[in-house]
Amino acid sequence: MASRRKTAKRPLWHPAFWGSWILVFILWLLAFLPMGAKQRLGGSLGRLLARKLKSRARVADANLQACMPELDEAARKQLVEDTFVASARGFLESTHAWWRDMAPYCESASIHGLEHLEEAKKRGKGVLLIGGHYSIFDFALPLIACQLDKPGYMYRPNNNPVIDRMIERGRRRHFNIRPFTKRELRPMLSFLKQGGQVWFACDQDFGKKSEVFVPFFGVKAGCITSPSYIARESGAAVICVSHLRMPDGSYRVVFSPIQEDFGDDLEKDAEVWNRFIETTIREQPDQYLWLHKRFKSRPEGAPSVY
Repeated sequence: MASRRKTAKRPLWHPAFWGSWILVFILWLLAFLPMGAKQRLGGSLGRLLARKLKSRARVADANLQACMPELDEAARKQLVEDTFVASARGFLESTHAWWRDMAPYCESASIHGLEHLEEAKKRGKGVLLIGGHYSIFDFALPLIACQLDKPGYMYRPNNNPVIDRMIERGRRRHFNIRPFTKRELRPMLSFLKQGGQVWFACDQDFGKKSEVFVPFFGVKAGCITSPSYIARESGAAVICVSHLRMPDGSYRVVFSPIQEDFGDDLEKDAEVWNRFIETTIREQPDQYLWLHKRFKSRPEGAPSVY
């Protein structure tokens, strides 16, 4: 927090940010590579990072040992590498979303469960879309937003204001999408009550902010209860959403049926969206962000996963 306050006081052209501006320029250039080249580069970069970022590889391996104990060591090692590859490809796809035309991908993406989304819109109290951290993240935002009438999303600002500017300008150029930080819950509730649709990826471990523990692949995972509060206070219909890069290179978005009575029971709500994410992961296990310490918070008396 202290570093964020310190950098916030500096103008964006401050010499402390020159390295960040160089990085932004390099990423801007990479955005203009053909998508096939991005995928190939992501494959090479991911395999390199799997060897170099040993601490993150250990985190991914620990997550997989906990969640998929049926995998032997060789299979687990391969899945860790595949996760790095999927994440690297997703990052390069994000550069495309930040600076390039997404219309062809919005038109060609396979959309499932659109009837559930349309029903949720008709209820007139907004839609809360609960998502997860799959490898296509920023690239998925316009794929989802193009199906919405009044799109919005929740986000955590990046500590580096230059990088934050790059990411948020890239996100907000699509479909007049409305951003909300965690400190803007009241404006977001008003937005939902006025028929807005907000995407919220709430599946990471937020440390001390974890309020309930529910099974995720049979392991108790710390979860926040913000989705329940938002649904209860706004009256919005709740839908889970997933977004994957398919093995043939196409993209798929799935909207779940409306989760009725969401907001009444905190643990049940968390179980609902964790179960949806788990089902999605089992289909394409390399595309989840296993590099994150999903089990950093533990119930009292439970052993550490890491």
